[in-house]
Amino acid sequence: MCADTFGVGIRVTEAEFRVVVGVPSDIDAGWTDPEAFQSLVTETVWERLDRRPTLEAVAARYETGETASLGSVTIEPDGTVVDTDLNRIRAADD
Repeated sequence: MCADTFGVGIRVTEAEFRVVVGVPSDIDAGWTDPEAFQSLVTETVWERLDRRPTLEAVAARYETGETASLGSVTIEPDGTVVDTDLNRIRAADD
């Protein structure tokens, strides 16, 4: 089994925010369910970043159609989180 690194961001639409997961082109064959890795990535993000402040910052800084990059999550197909490189988004420049 080999870990894969997924990019993650928040896409701003007219009606909602969407967590978007970038999938590597050479993804491990152990991932058989796309919804499973997307759910794992999303869960990992919200375990490490505070959801409410993150979404408030995205709302303050990004326009409809833009995607706020949060960084990346590296996970093995069995659900083991190997590494995270996530960035907190600030509502305004400090």
